[in-house]
Amino acid sequence: MEHSKPSSAESPDESPPRRTFLVRVTAGIAALIGVMVGVPVVGYTILPALRRRELGWADAGPVSTLPIGIPQEREIVLTVADGWKKTTTKKTVWVVKDEAGTVTVYSPICPHLGCGYRWMEGERRFVCPCHNSVFLLDGTVVAGPAPRPLDTLPFKLERGRLFVQYKEFKAGAAKKIEL
Repeated sequence: MEHSKPSSAESPDESPPRRTFLVRVTAGIAALIGVMVGVPVVGYTILPALRRRELGWADAGPVSTLPIGIPQEREIVLTVADGWKKTTTKKTVWVVKDEAGTVTVYSPICPHLGCGYRWMEGERRFVCPCHNSVFLLDGTVVAGPAPRPLDTLPFKLERGRLFVQYKEFKAGAAKKIEL
């Protein structure tokens, strides 16, 4: 009488051999370690690119040189941290100082369709050449299709200098919606 082991085809309910079990356990542990190491690495490298760009305060020059009642177009340099990359961009803003010395900073973008507008000294108004929107010195709309007044920007005064936080807003909307 010969004793032989039954083949796996003959006994389907037999547990897997010890070697197969150890291979599966080792693979499971390796996968778990891979996930434990991989998730933080992916988060560390990818999440900064998904974060919202934080804009700082840009120097718009001295307040003392602002004429009263005459808007000045000032150039600012923005340093934008976008993930790991830092870039600098030049933008302009409109700055107005009234008789009381109150400063207002306007976005240079028309709220109608996003065109740039100009100050027309002879008319004493801001005029957008794209669709003829017209704004007073205080930013209110007096003519044209612009749906809202000129967008104001946050600013602060420090040691006689004007610092502006540049923002962009959705064009064509009745309310000021930051992008």
